[in-house]
Amino acid sequence: MSSRFVNPFTDLGFKIIFGQPASKDLLIILLNELLSGEHHIEDLTFLDKEDRSENIHDKGIIYDLYCRTSTGEYIIVEMQNRWHSHFLDRTLYYVCRAVSRQMENPSSKEVCVPDTPLEGDCGLLREEEASYGLRYRLPAVYGIFLMNFKEDGLESKFRTDTVVSDRDSGRVVNRNFRQIYLQFPYFTKELDECSTLSDKLMYALKNMNNWNRMPDALKEQVFSHLDRLAAKAHLSEGDRIAYDKAVDRYNVSRIVENDIREQAVAEG
Repeated sequence: MSSRFVNPFTDLGFKIIFGQPASKDLLIILLNELLSGEHHIEDLTFLDKEDRSENIHDKGIIYDLYCRTSTGEYIIVEMQNRWHSHFLDRTLYYVCRAVSRQMENPSSKEVCVPDTPLEGDCGLLREEEASYGLRYRLPAVYGIFLMNFKEDGLESKFRTDTVVSDRDSGRVVNRNFRQIYLQFPYFTKELDECSTLSDKLMYALKNMNNWNRMPDALKEQVFSHLDRLAAKAHLSEGDRIAYDKAVDRYNVSRIVENDIREQAVAEG
């Protein structure tokens, strides 16, 4: 029996649920749950998902979702359905690219500083030094990666948070570079075990492709909104055609993965 809802693990399904103006409130709720205790988002703006490179040898980046909060933070959200080699390198590149794009272009004007400051010039030098440092002040960039596979480079658990920290003490050195990895094969909670809104959202994302209605236990208003956004019956004709093609690609990729896995087992 066909599901009532789009599959969030397809590119188009994910963007229907989280990447359109009507879904902004739902995306904010998801992000606030993931960043609970660290940052609270009041509003955000969707940005151009294509990061065009000025280097002719660089094809650039197309993010699934790229947005800026009302307080200036940048957030990348990626839904990755299948494993590929060097996935963690790719996520690092995505965040680094977003960080580098926020740098102000350094001034080309040279400032001559004498070896020995003249009397009365100390304040001017401090002002110039402060101005130089401000060039490198960066807004926070969050990379949030929802993964429908297990990544060997991460711990065998659902959520992994990475920060720039001291290896020995664990002290955070820079709070502006953040990555969150969510490996959905490790999310094994049943609905009656989901005590937080975050858990319920993760449960819904993992299982809604098999539902014909929202479970009664998901009573929060956010799930009524999710129901409206994700229902296939609410798609335009063009979106439905595009979504069906996306599902075909998704199903083929899963079949290929299963065949490769079975062949590897058979070969020992």
